[in-house]
Amino acid sequence: MSSNAPSPRLLLLWDVDHTLIETRGVGFAIYQRAFPAATGQPLTELAKVSGRTELDIMRETLRINGIDPSDEAVNQLATALIQGYEDARDELASRGRALPGAHDTLAALSENSAFFQTLLTGNLREVARIKLEVFGLDGFLDLEAGAYGDDHQERTELVVIAQQRASERAGVEFTNDATVLIGDTPNDVAAALTAGVQVIGVATGKTSLHELRDAGATWAVEQASGVLETLTSTRSS
Repeated sequence: MSSNAPSPRLLLLWDVDHTLIETRGVGFAIYQRAFPAATGQPLTELAKVSGRTELDIMRETLRINGIDPSDEAVNQLATALIQGYEDARDELASRGRALPGAHDTLAALSENSAFFQTLLTGNLREVARIKLEVFGLDGFLDLEAGAYGDDHQERTELVVIAQQRASERAGVEFTNDATVLIGDTPNDVAAALTAGVQVIGVATGKTSLHELRDAGATWAVEQASGVLETLTSTRSS
């Protein structure tokens, strides 16, 4: 670590859906269009998506629709999903939204050199990029340092991948003590705890503050602005 690097540095790993943005049904609509484009048959059932990686979701979705989840089939579906989001930018902008406090929180944290922000999301890398670009959030995070749903099927493994990439990008070793995962589901909390990092649960999804605390979140907040308050108060205490 360079002696000139700010110390301490804290790595912030943001989830996307229901933590920073909501697609408000656009994501499911895109899946309904992408699935037949990739497989030649309609989507009859979508696997549960909350807190899971896209690799996991795609493989189960193919399986429950009677298609062998081979690498080729998964890759074809991933390609169709990425194109689907690219084609639906205007639809996503008009129907979806950035969640309250997300923009201002990311902006404020990006101005503090003590924090290094990137993503840890179950989304495919290109889908995550499109979502953040649509809502003007991409400029506050180093997307190259993130870990995505096409990097590994298991969410816990994404923590290590993001730490390694971010450490290389920032020239700072981000240990577990210097890493905070931010997400809205019990799966986010479980991934963080299994990986040995701290976690802020954000109750902007389907999981309440109480449930996030019960799941083991280090902190639980109502919305993204609470993340800023938590991090600044923790560092000043």
